[in-house]
Amino acid sequence: MALDPKVFKAYDVRGIHPSELDEEGAYAIGRAYVEQFKPKRIAVGRDMRLSSPAMAQAVMRGAVEGGAEVVDIGLVGTEMLYFGVGELDLDGGVMVTASHNPQEYTGMKIVRRGALPVGGDSGLLDIRDRALTIESPPVSEPAVERVDIYPAFVDRVLSFVDLEAIRPLHVVIDAGNGMAGAMLPPILERLPIDAVRCYFEPDGSFPNHAPNPLLPENREFIVGKVKDEQADLGIAFDGDADRCFFVDDTGEFVPGDFVTALLAEAMLEKEPGAKIIYDVRASWAVPDTVERLGGTPLVNRVGHAFIKERMRKEGALFGGEVSGHYYFRDFNQADSGTIPALLMLELVSKRGKAFSEILKPFRERYFLTGELNTPVPDVALKLQELKEHFAGEGEISHLDGISVTAKDWHMNVRPSNTEPLLRLNLEALDRELMERKRDEALAVIRG
Repeated sequence: MALDPKVFKAYDVRGIHPSELDEEGAYAIGRAYVEQFKPKRIAVGRDMRLSSPAMAQAVMRGAVEGGAEVVDIGLVGTEMLYFGVGELDLDGGVMVTASHNPQEYTGMKIVRRGALPVGGDSGLLDIRDRALTIESPPVSEPAVERVDIYPAFVDRVLSFVDLEAIRPLHVVIDAGNGMAGAMLPPILERLPIDAVRCYFEPDGSFPNHAPNPLLPENREFIVGKVKDEQADLGIAFDGDADRCFFVDDTGEFVPGDFVTALLAEAMLEKEPGAKIIYDVRASWAVPDTVERLGGTPLVNRVGHAFIKERMRKEGALFGGEVSGHYYFRDFNQADSGTIPALLMLELVSKRGKAFSEILKPFRERYFLTGELNTPVPDVALKLQELKEHFAGEGEISHLDGISVTAKDWHMNVRPSNTEPLLRLNLEALDRELMERKRDEALAVIRG
């Protein structure tokens, strides 16, 4: 059995197949999850990775032999598992996916009732300890119920927008040979847009580019295609399609902070005065926009488990992370890639202006570094050095790593969950100041 303890990460399970995690390991995890949490009925879904059918089968076998009833929802995007757990009133679920990782990876996202995530501090390490003691019996076919949740899912995501308001925009969509290629067609059938569909064939060998649009090299295709097509905008999805990314009509990438601000605007139009959650890395564009529209901005730690928990506690309408995760109260407080895409189509349609024009006020006022990562030998020591260096310059917060907020610039530096890295995000209200403060912070981090 391959079940390397290091595949259990802060938020999910992820490792190389079959050397770090194989089918017997998947059986053990499925069984350990059921023995640990004692759910009566769970859903299991899977992505398009070449190893996923066998891995999902093994998880289902483990869950059934652990004593749960299993609903097999088949080939789905991760958000469809979250939706299915809520919609079918289940006690939990397992999504077999390695998200945006390269093709040799496999993994799982595990949730409890209400699609609450199971992470490192909410039971995943208990599952790990239990799974490591489980022996896999001879292979048998698990008795499962099969359910098609596509029709209900399509209705739910479309309920977030007014279809009448969407204009026949010319849109390039890059599904990246991931799950968006399976999920989007029944949604696109009901939209008036002219969609240029690229790499819609789900293919776990990722023949065109890796399924991670956060990396610039994986965005080159959509940037070029938007320009060639003279499209109104471009939308790219990651491997399991729970994140989407936008390119404007000029081919310029739209940072997640600005997307969060625009989505907050769209949601506050529908429910004025609501609470909106954003993460510590985000541009001031987010709280400024939310306050301007009469909403309540709430800053939070990075990470889907923390955001989902805070959304429940506050009854927040919407939450956004710079990394492209967007969460919706009326979608089990879960993250979705399709709902933001729909909201953005609606917003651009209603404004009647080019997407780049809509973004112009943000781009002229807020100057962002984006996330800059630096490996460091001693994370705690560097954070202390940063605190001492910038102590006199602004308010210091330790909500997540270290944040410094001055009058005309602010930054957050936080450690990676998985490696000895520091991640810097900095913003200023003019470009020259942003570059100066960025260089100053990096000199401390790299010094």
